[in-house]
Amino acid sequence: MSLLLDTNVLIWWLEESLRLGQQAREMIAVEPEVVVSAVSALEVAAKAAIGKLRVPGDLVEQIAEQRMIELPVTVRHGLAVGQLPLHHRDPFDRLLIAQARCEGLTIVTADRAFAAYDVPIMAAGL
Repeated sequence: MSLLLDTNVLIWWLEESLRLGQQAREMIAVEPEVVVSAVSALEVAAKAAIGKLRVPGDLVEQIAEQRMIELPVTVRHGLAVGQLPLHHRDPFDRLLIAQARCEGLTIVTADRAFAAYDVPIMAAGL
């Protein structure tokens, strides 16, 4: 099972936050394919620009050190967003959901709204 980390999960992982539950922490540690979307970098940068979030150190280097796989956004991913029902209006989350569906990934998230979509989910919380 390949895992796609929601943005908050990526940050919790890198900061070793206790907000990330033990089961999710263990799965991320042992899963050979842990994926980080370019969407997460965009979300971090956008939220940092308005003061809602601090960008963790050298994010690119940290992702590489963790042996995580970078996932670019493709035209196919963008078009797949338009096919999703409007259960959730956050554009970053909708694009992550579309990517997970297109690429056959399981999303690790604490956002319960993701459950409304036809996509495999792993709970990130405690």
